[in-house]
Amino acid sequence: MNVFVLTGAGISAESGLPTYRDKDGLWTHIDPVTVATPEAFGRDPKIVHAFYNERRRALLDAAPNPAHLALARLEAKLGGMGGSLFLCTQNIDDLHERAGSQQVVHIHGELLKTRCCACEAVMTWRGDLGADETCPNCKTTGRLRPHVVWFGEKQFAVDRAFDSLQRADLFVAIGSSGTAHPANSFITEARGLGIRTCEINLKPSDRTAQFDEGDYGLASDAVPRWAETFLATGEPFQPMPKAAFVSAKR
Repeated sequence: MNVFVLTGAGISAESGLPTYRDKDGLWTHIDPVTVATPEAFGRDPKIVHAFYNERRRALLDAAPNPAHLALARLEAKLGGMGGSLFLCTQNIDDLHERAGSQQVVHIHGELLKTRCCACEAVMTWRGDLGADETCPNCKTTGRLRPHVVWFGEKQFAVDRAFDSLQRADLFVAIGSSGTAHPANSFITEARGLGIRTCEINLKPSDRTAQFDEGDYGLASDAVPRWAETFLATGEPFQPMPKAAFVSAKR
């Protein structure tokens, strides 16, 4: 069994990291145009760096929660059974890796890395990043930026993700609103391929009607429950009363 898992900000919320588009998400308090675009970085890199420095410090204080740990266990057990888990995340945190996941694709980049705009080198960076930093690779000053995808930029490894989806038997979206591109295309592609689709979320998303099955609640409860059921029975979820699932979709 080959499983494609897409994770969004909701899986890391219980680790203390904010989501983006929820009523209390980052983008309801901060206009992303001011901190998450190439134009913003060009206008005032100090403001952009300050925003990401705060987030980087918060990430270093965070820890994986039971949802991250359950996915790492599932990856290991599926591999031992001749299957695979392709973990594609919209998150720029490293909580999946710290939980033990071995194969993680970050389509929106990684917060604990920096990229040089002069030489394009990508380096691990765990401290604050300033506008006057010197690139360790090319020695150019003032050209380092967070290694994250900003609005208007192309996501990373998207072709690799869609190639993996072609080989999947099951598509599971966890903690994702399903509104950001290319995540919103994955469910459409999966349905077109005839792949079984499941959603695990705090509450039904705007794309819930496109999923075959769903489970709603805290990720730390729902993801381990799903993983354990899947390993025990080979089924994504225990049978769910039709009326309950229809109600959840609404």
